[in-house]
Amino acid sequence: MNQLIDQHRRKFFGVAAGTVALGLGVIDLARAETEATRGSASNASFGPIKQIDAGVLNVGYAEVGPSNGPVAILLHGWPYDIHAYVDVAPILAKAGYRVIIPYLRGYGTTQFLSSETPRNGEPAAMAVDIIELMDKLDIKKAVIAGFDWGARTADIIAALWPDRCRALVSVSGYLISSQAAGNAPLPPSAELQWWYQFYFATERGRLGYAKYTHDFAKLIWKLASPQWKFDDATFNRSAAALDNKDHVAITIHNYRWRLGLAEGEPKFDHLEKRLAEAPVIKVPTITMEGDANGAPHPDPSAYAKKFEGRYDFRLITGGIGHNLPQEAPQAFAKAVIDADGA
Repeated sequence: MNQLIDQHRRKFFGVAAGTVALGLGVIDLARAETEATRGSASNASFGPIKQIDAGVLNVGYAEVGPSNGPVAILLHGWPYDIHAYVDVAPILAKAGYRVIIPYLRGYGTTQFLSSETPRNGEPAAMAVDIIELMDKLDIKKAVIAGFDWGARTADIIAALWPDRCRALVSVSGYLISSQAAGNAPLPPSAELQWWYQFYFATERGRLGYAKYTHDFAKLIWKLASPQWKFDDATFNRSAAALDNKDHVAITIHNYRWRLGLAEGEPKFDHLEKRLAEAPVIKVPTITMEGDANGAPHPDPSAYAKKFEGRYDFRLITGGIGHNLPQEAPQAFAKAVIDADGA
């Protein structure tokens, strides 16, 4: 199935004199993006997972590529895990990148160092986790790339810590929001897409997610990527990360926080205040979208002006859904390389 970048949907925005577009040509992914590389038959795995204390966490992460290469940090979403990048990482490593793929708080082998730390899923907390991981690994600057929760986290880092961000790749674009924005009603069809957010707002939802975590995640995978024919082995490989003892608490808090039904930590209030202003992102950026994304996502025209400087939007066609890195690894890896090297 051909995976072609639709150049007609590309948008370039620059506000400063002399701003140069990324200038990327048409990419023929007809051979590169096969059903195997979309995850249905991929048996790839990472080597031993590394662990390091960073901030309030002991972070589990995969590392691929030369230790002295430019760094790319790849961030997964909910309810996925680091294996969303299992086919992206070797492509970037071959291109010379040191690739870091951490489990977010509440996933995989990432654990809180103290039982007293709030199981906080608010967006600012997750971004701080990555900054603290970079500090501990002595990474001054990196390409930050992600989808779903990972894209939101990457956006926040690019907006609030641009000096730490070489470039940004964000699936579904600008995902920075606030509790005030989360309380604004949407048209009924849009509200319907967020059914699970309202489910999680209830005690029944919390209990249901705790009891049926894997079943729930598989349903989300199918709804978000309706044309992705992943097999049980592919799903089970990632679903194991959801067995983290804090996963349910982090998930429920994240969605309740968005609706203003749960408080964040005061130490992040100053960051959330800045994010509520919807800051523009000025680092070199490529945003991406799959043409069959079944998850809630904004139209590219709605967020294009939130990116200043070198910017490119890519629509990846051929039935690509929400988990774009795993469904179209060649396209995602190329975006990382192009955003950084343009």
